[in-house]
Amino acid sequence: MSLLSWIIFAPWIGALLVFLLRCKLSPRLARVLPVVFSLSTLALGLVALSRFDPALTGLQFVEKQPWIRALNVRYHVGLDGLSLVLVLLTGLLAPLALFGTTRAVRCPAIHGALFLILQGSALGVFLALDFFPWFIFWELSLVPAFFLIKLWGGPGASRAAYQFVIYTIGGSAFMLLGFAALYAATGTFDFIELAALGRAGLIAEKLAVIGGLWPQAVFLGVLLGLAVKVPLFPFHAWLPPVYAEAPTGTSMFLTGVMSKMGVYGFLRILWPIFPQPLQAAATPLLWLALAGVVLSAFAAMRQTDLKRMVAYSSINHLSYCLLSLFAVNSCGSELARDASVAALSGTILQMFNHGLSAAALFFCVGVLEDRSGGKRGLLDFGGVRSAAPVFAGFCGIALFSSLGLPGLNGFVGEFLIFRGVFGLAPWAAASATLGLLATALFLLTFWQRVFHGPASDAGMNFRDLDFTEKATLLPLLVLMFLLGVWPQLLAGLINPLVLSWTATLP
Repeated sequence: MSLLSWIIFAPWIGALLVFLLRCKLSPRLARVLPVVFSLSTLALGLVALSRFDPALTGLQFVEKQPWIRALNVRYHVGLDGLSLVLVLLTGLLAPLALFGTTRAVRCPAIHGALFLILQGSALGVFLALDFFPWFIFWELSLVPAFFLIKLWGGPGASRAAYQFVIYTIGGSAFMLLGFAALYAATGTFDFIELAALGRAGLIAEKLAVIGGLWPQAVFLGVLLGLAVKVPLFPFHAWLPPVYAEAPTGTSMFLTGVMSKMGVYGFLRILWPIFPQPLQAAATPLLWLALAGVVLSAFAAMRQTDLKRMVAYSSINHLSYCLLSLFAVNSCGSELARDASVAALSGTILQMFNHGLSAAALFFCVGVLEDRSGGKRGLLDFGGVRSAAPVFAGFCGIALFSSLGLPGLNGFVGEFLIFRGVFGLAPWAAASATLGLLATALFLLTFWQRVFHGPASDAGMNFRDLDFTEKATLLPLLVLMFLLGVWPQLLAGLINPLVLSWTATLP
């Protein structure tokens, strides 16, 4: 297998071994072994990083093998700057989520095997370049996520798990119909070949030949499947209960990695294959993204459940990514090319940086919940800073990173997005600042209510972080500072790719 195939399938190999040996493993080994296999992604991702040439904007480490010849289906994987960033994010968050939460999990071998299947499925989505295997990875990720939520989640986990699957499968059904139409018209599932046809404006012609299919209907089917995953407003109703009821490690992975699958699909599939329909629909989509930025932030202000607050914050931050993408497509032109570069660079940086800060916040809420016997209300705590100063410092850094404080990683992506969107659609950028204001209010309220003031209720005698919890949060916090003062460490991987994207703008 190629390097990319090892990246995808190493977690699955680990899942199979952990499952087969589950009855022979000691409880300690059953917790450690999944973490070891999960680290394979980071190790192999760093190998790919060492061999990756950012100046080459095309795909690297490409592997293409025939699979189902009768349908022209191929096993086709490849890597560019966008994929590499998300592989590294997955390689970082997956082992940390397992390491920091698995000691309190019942049946750790089964839990670890399911988590490794989920990890491998997400990696397949980020690396596959043919719709057939890509869709298998996309749908397969639902199975372990469903069981992780249902079996290890909170009191409402069963309903949340079913809601998550029904919403996602419903959107995926429309996407499958859209790609079935594309295959009937073009005879290929390959993203690269379809993108070439899309740039040449031939998709609509080929759809018309097979029966007068309306290209916008096919476009809307694919759009709906991706919009549910992000989620784009108003397809967001499934997310808060799912993130709130999922166990801490699963919440970290859902918000840090799986939510990026939808944004990745917009950048890898929807925009290249449907440039003209996306441009035509960009303005109403821009309004929907703006609603996600503003309304989700105000919804977070109304939450007293800390997990639901962070969940709505996740919708807010991911909506910035869609805001910039739709702004580029609605107003992109030769005169606004610099703004488009800033917006798209900010989108990719925001995907990575949000993964760090949101995963850290969910872990911190999990610590509060564990210490207090299941409480996670905004008014259940007080004075935690006095009882647990290290925890307060770590959580404070994650909060201010999510807030976009200059000097931390969250600032860079948001600044570039606003700089780009302001040059493309000033009214949208100005309106989105309401989301920034609301974000500051609810995150600072979180900080003030939980960590300051007199100790009360669950905040009394609060135990500080132990070694495992510090080891889980520390790598995330180090990267928050590092990428805050040296964003070029990540931006250097994607700048040539973004320049090549904007060179194709009309």
